[in-house]
Amino acid sequence: MLTAESQSRFNNPPIIVVMGVSGCGKSTVGAALAQRRSLPFMDADDYHPAANVAKMSQSIPLNDADRWPWFETLAKTMLEKTKMSGGVVCGCSALKKSYREFLSKQLGLPVVYVLLNGSRALLLERMSARKDHYMPVSLLDSQLDTLEMPDDDEPVVIVSIDQDLGPLIEAVDTALASFEF
Repeated sequence: MLTAESQSRFNNPPIIVVMGVSGCGKSTVGAALAQRRSLPFMDADDYHPAANVAKMSQSIPLNDADRWPWFETLAKTMLEKTKMSGGVVCGCSALKKSYREFLSKQLGLPVVYVLLNGSRALLLERMSARKDHYMPVSLLDSQLDTLEMPDDDEPVVIVSIDQDLGPLIEAVDTALASFEF
C-alpha cells in the first residue's frame, strides 16, 4: 500500500528505513532489500547503547529519553553510509511519527519508510521462536502500544508480513519503483 505522499519524486538517492515492532522482520527484510538494491544494510539494534540493551533485557520498555540519543547516532551513521554509497537501508523500529520526522529532518535527504505490518499473534509467534535476542516477548505489547501508524502525508510503503520473504520483498520493491530516485 502506498500513501498519497509516496507519489513524490525525489532527485537524491533515498534512505530506506524498514520499520515496525520487534519480530516483524526488519533485519531480514532490510538485509534482503539492501542486497537487491546493492546498498549497505544497517541494523539499528546494533547502535543501541549498552544501557538501552540492559533495560530491554530486563523487560523494561524504552522511553523517549532512552531513544533520542540512539536516533541521533542512527541519523549520523545513515548519513555517513549514504554519502559513501549513495544510499542505505536501515532496519529500525521508528515507532512514532516524531521519531520518523526527527530522522528525516536530521538526514536532510529523502527517506522512504517501509512498515512491516502484522497481527499480534504472528508477531508473538515470531518473537517466541527467536534465540539469543535481547528483546523479550514481554515487551511486544509495549511496542504495539507505542506504534503510531504512518499518516497519509508520510512517504511510506505498508506491507503485510503474513507472506513468504520472496513475495514480500517483491511487493516492497514494486512499491518502491513508484518513487523516482
